[in-house]
Amino acid sequence: MAGKAGAKKTKTKADLIDSVASSAGLKKKDAKAAVDAFLTKVEEALKGGSKVQLTGFGTFEVRSRKARTGVKPGTTTKIKIPASKYPAFKPGKALKETVKK
Repeated sequence: MAGKAGAKKTKTKADLIDSVASSAGLKKKDAKAAVDAFLTKVEEALKGGSKVQLTGFGTFEVRSRKARTGVKPGTTTKIKIPASKYPAFKPGKALKETVKK
């Protein structure tokens, strides 16, 4: 949507709910319930160690970072950074092609 005259560069959750309601012919409260349910289910799947793969759109997954040694900013003090997990999204081929246009 970037590049279109008058298009917002950042879409909020409220914007998404409005778009879903309009596109699907739903009431706003029903669209909000659907969006919230989708987000909750993605969170639950990731928390449980599963991936969420939406063919053509992309895959939500949890990735791991190894423990490592870093340097405290502004000093030369070395610190231990513990291993961690973080959510990630890998776009699917169809989404990549859509964005390129």
